[in-house]
Amino acid sequence: MSSYKDEISRRRTFAIISHPDAGKTTLTEKLLLYGGAINLAGSVKGKRTARHAVSDWMEIEKQRGISVTSSVLQFKYNGYCINILDTPGHEDFSEDTYRTLMAADSAVMVIDGSKGVEKQTIKLFKVCVMRHIPIITFINKMDRDAKNSFDLLEDIENVLGINTYPVNWPIGSGKEFKGVFDRNTEKILAFTANNGQKEVEKQEYALDDPALDEVLGQYLRADFMDEIELLDGAGDEFDLEAVREGRLTPVFFGSALTNFGVEPFLEQFLQLTTSPLTRETVSEKVDPMSEDFSAFVFKIQANMNKAHRDRVAFMRICSGKFEKNMEVFHVQGNKKMRLSQPQQIMAQEREIVDEAYAGDIIGVFDPGIFSIGDTICSANHKVQFKGIPTFAPEHFARVRQKDTMKRKQFIKGTNQIAQEGAIQIFQELDAGMEEVIVGVVGVLQFDVLKYRLENEYNVDIIMENLPYEYIRWIVNEELDPKTLDLASDTKRIQDLKGNHLLLFTSYWSIDWALDHNKGLELREFGTN
Repeated sequence: MSSYKDEISRRRTFAIISHPDAGKTTLTEKLLLYGGAINLAGSVKGKRTARHAVSDWMEIEKQRGISVTSSVLQFKYNGYCINILDTPGHEDFSEDTYRTLMAADSAVMVIDGSKGVEKQTIKLFKVCVMRHIPIITFINKMDRDAKNSFDLLEDIENVLGINTYPVNWPIGSGKEFKGVFDRNTEKILAFTANNGQKEVEKQEYALDDPALDEVLGQYLRADFMDEIELLDGAGDEFDLEAVREGRLTPVFFGSALTNFGVEPFLEQFLQLTTSPLTRETVSEKVDPMSEDFSAFVFKIQANMNKAHRDRVAFMRICSGKFEKNMEVFHVQGNKKMRLSQPQQIMAQEREIVDEAYAGDIIGVFDPGIFSIGDTICSANHKVQFKGIPTFAPEHFARVRQKDTMKRKQFIKGTNQIAQEGAIQIFQELDAGMEEVIVGVVGVLQFDVLKYRLENEYNVDIIMENLPYEYIRWIVNEELDPKTLDLASDTKRIQDLKGNHLLLFTSYWSIDWALDHNKGLELREFGTN
C-alpha cells in the first residue's frame, strides 16, 4: 500500500502556457533533455534541418513551426515522475489549451523578457486562477535585450493581479547577461552559452568573492548589489501556502535556448508544486490516494498514427491505480468495459503500459465511444466529474467536398475532427451531411481542418466563409425553431446531437429574437 501511495506522491502533472514565441516549446524540450527522454533538443526555428520539437508532431506543426495541438510528455527526473502537458500558444487554439489545463495540477508560465506579459498569457492565466492552481513563472530570453527586471515583475503583478517572488535575480541582459543570483543559496551562477547542450558549465561565486569584479565588471556588480538590497527590502516574503493556492508566483529568470537556468528551475519547481490534487465530481471530492480508480477524458486525437488510422482518447487519472485489462465503468455510456491498448505517450511515440497512477495521463484506443469530459471509474464506486465547458465559436464557414464520390470520407473526417473538439459542426435544418457549417474559435482552425481533410482523409473541400459572429443554443427543448420570428440575417441550425441553435450577425439580431419570441431562452455555451 505504501508503495502505491509513494508512486502517486512522486507524480507531478503540469501544463506549460505562454504567448506564441515566448519560448514555451523550447523550454519543454530542455526539460525533456534533463529527464533523459531525448538526447538532442530540436530547435523550433531550425526548419531547414530535419530536427523539429519533439512535442510538435503534426506535419502542419513542423511546417509552420508552431504548436497547434496539445501534446503529452512523460519523463523521470530525480525520483519524480513528471507529466508535461505542452499546449498551443496560438490564440486560435485556446480551446485545446483550456481543456488541457483542466488536466493539470499546476502551470508553468513562460514570459518573453523583452516583451513582458502578452495578450494570450492573460487569457490562459485567467483559466489557471479560476482553478486555483499554482503558477510558476519562467522569464525567458535573458540572453537577449530584456526589459528592466523590476518592470517585468510589476507587469506580472499589475496585469495578472498576482504577487511575485523572484527565486533568482538576473545580472544584466542581452550581451551584458552575466548570470543569475540564487536568493536561497546566495550564490551567483555565471552564464556560459553552450548551444543547448545538457551539461551546463556550472560556475558559482559567493557574493564576497574577489573574482566577481572581473566576472561581472565593476559597474554591473555595483548595480546588481543595489538591486538585491532593494529586492530584500521591498519585495514580497516567500509563502509556500500562497504559491500552492495560486496567489503568489515564484519567478525564475533564464534562457531556455542556451539552456541556462533550466535545471535549477526544474529542481525548485518540483519542490514548490504538489503531488496530484483532489478533484471535484458532481456530488463529492475525489482523493487521489483513494484505491478506487477514476479518470476523465480531456482530449481526443484522431490519426496520431496515419498507417493505422487510429483514434486516441487521452485520460487524466484522478485517483487510484490503473492496471492493464482491468474492468472499468464508462459513466456516459452506462456500461462496463476494458480500456483497449492503454499507452503512455511521448508526443507521437507510444508505449503500452501495464500500470499507471493518479496524476498520469494515458491514451487509450477509442473506437468512437468517448467524448471530451467523459468519466471512467471503478464499477464499485461510481463518480461523475463535472463537464468541461466548450467555447462558443466566433467564425463560421460552409464546407462541402469537391468530389461527391468521397461523401463517406468527408463525413468521417469532419465528424472525427469535431469529436476532438478542434471544430464544431452544425447542419441547416433538414439538410443532409453533403455540406456542413463549421464553427471555430480561431480562423487558423479552418486551415488545419482543410489540411487534415486533404492529408488524413484524402478529401478536397470547398469552404465558403459565412457572415455570422454569434451563436446561441436554444434552451427550450420543446420549441420548434421553424416557428420562431427572426430577423432575416439569422440562421436556424442544429448540432450533431440534435440540439437547436441560432446564428446571428450582430447583437441587434439577438435582441430581436428575444423581443419577438416570448419565453425564448438562449445560452452562450455548450458542454462536453
